Amino acid sequence: MAIYLTKESKVLVQGMTGGEGMKHTRRMLAAGTDVVGGVNPRKAGRSVDFDDRAVPVFGSVREGIETTGADVCVVFVPPAFAEGAVVEAADAGIGLAVVITEGIPVHDAVAFTAYAKARGTRIIGPNCPGLITPGQSNAGIIPADITKPGRIGLVSKSGTLTYQLMYELRDTGFSTCVGIGGDPVIGTTHIDCLAAFQDDPDTELIVLIGEIGGDAEERAAAYVRDHVTKPVIGYIAGFTAPEGRTMGHAGAIVSGSSGTARAKKEALEAAGVQVGETPTGTARLVLARLEAERGH
Repeated sequence: MAIYLTKESKVLVQGMTGGEGMKHTRRMLAAGTDVVGGVNPRKAGRSVDFDDRAVPVFGSVREGIETTGADVCVVFVPPAFAEGAVVEAADAGIGLAVVITEGIPVHDAVAFTAYAKARGTRIIGPNCPGLITPGQSNAGIIPADITKPGRIGLVSKSGTLTYQLMYELRDTGFSTCVGIGGDPVIGTTHIDCLAAFQDDPDTELIVLIGEIGGDAEERAAAYVRDHVTKPVIGYIAGFTAPEGRTMGHAGAIVSGSSGTARAKKEALEAAGVQVGETPTGTARLVLARLEAERGH
């Protein structure tokens, strides 16, 4: 009942001993995530107490993998060190690297996403909330207590809209929720998640959240049209964004008519995707579609 992350996933936290790393490692552990270690060369050999669990600190990702069998890492290091952290993880053979850090230079993101892909490491992010398989594992900063396990798959550019849709549909529940990030260069796309949810037997319906800027949603629409047989419900943030104004996410840059919320909505609807006007309206579309699919 999941893509990319399950209860069997063993997680290392790069930057675990920093303020954000400590706070969110504690939350991940509380959600049931199997956090098997942190990585900090300056504090190797120590351990950090989180409530009733002591988590060891390793000097490198490779040492952590060799000692614990870790297959996921979550990156909480400062922007200047993010590329080095991802390259280290990829060189060590990690299967999934979840890069929470924001403010990473685009040049660095281009370099480490290509490097990781060439070595078989999947990147989620950067500048993302991570991903959660409710009731199993949580890698990142998504609140774990706002929803429950279910059969909806969620892929989103926006962290806060990820949380809102999870909460709106909390009585129905999710297989996996993936916050892919809104930067211009990201490691895992809407299309990657659509393909994974399409192949996941326990995902019944897919929610796709996009936002203004770029053409990722238009490309996702083409993929849905050609490859996805499960129902897809969409929402695009930015219908009320003023023209010519730079918005919050680094990728939310509109050029002429390209990249507008309306253009994305039209592309998705042409591919058979119902698109909500608001997050709450989108949740209503999901519930109505599930009811129709189940023949109630």
